[in-house]
Amino acid sequence: MNTQTRTTHSLNDLIAIVRDGEHFYTEAARKVDNVELSALFTRIAGVKQNIARDLSAVVTSAGGEPATHGTVVGTMQEFYGKVRAALGDKQYGYVAELEESEDRLLKAFTEAASDNDVPATAREAVTRLLPEVRECHNVMRERKHAMKNAA
Repeated sequence: MNTQTRTTHSLNDLIAIVRDGEHFYTEAARKVDNVELSALFTRIAGVKQNIARDLSAVVTSAGGEPATHGTVVGTMQEFYGKVRAALGDKQYGYVAELEESEDRLLKAFTEAASDNDVPATAREAVTRLLPEVRECHNVMRERKHAMKNAA
C-alpha cells in the first residue's frame, strides 16, 4: 500500500468517526431543552466540523478522496442515545452517549498518533488536532460526572 493510500485510509477512518460526532451533537442540540447544553452541543459540533475539514484537506493534498459519511457504529450509537434520552433524563442521556462518542474518537486519534504504520503527514495532522479532541472529550466527561453527581 503506498503512502497516499495509507494516508487516505488512516485519515478517512478518523473523518468518519468525527462526522458521527458532528451529526450526533447537532441532533442532540436540537433535542435538549436546556439552552446552555444546546449551545455546548452546537459549539462542539462546530469543532468536529473543523476537525473533519482539516483532516479532509490533508487527504485531498495527499491525492485522496475524503470520507463524506459517518460509520455504522456511530449511527447505532446515535440511535441508542435517542432511545435512552426518550426513556429517561433526556439531557443526561444525550450527555452520556456523547461522552461515549468522545471516548471512541479519543481512542482512535491516540492510536493513529502513535501508529508507526500511519504516514508521517497523517500522524502530524492527527497530533496537531489531538488537543482539540482531548478537550471535547474532557468537557463531556466532566459534564457527565457533574450531572450524575447532581442527580
